[in-house]
Amino acid sequence: MAKKVVPLPLPPNQELRSAELLGHFIRARRTQAGLSIHDAADFCGIAVGTLDKIERATGDVRLSNVLTACSLLGITISIEVKEKTF
Repeated sequence: MAKKVVPLPLPPNQELRSAELLGHFIRARRTQAGLSIHDAADFCGIAVGTLDKIERATGDVRLSNVLTACSLLGITISIEVKEKTF
């Protein structure tokens, strides 16, 4: 019998300041969709270990894999240029 996926709450919308925060958003969206990590990885076309690394913000992963997971799970990342900070 498949394990039931418990939906996690989404963190509030905020400025992306860490890989951990992005991982929380991705895991929350995945669980709210009722997808196991295996099903989500298959849906996104990435390895389970890669999706696990993204969600837990461990190890190095390709940016293209992160962007694919975000796109397919309905997460939008915005980029804006601030005044000179250097």
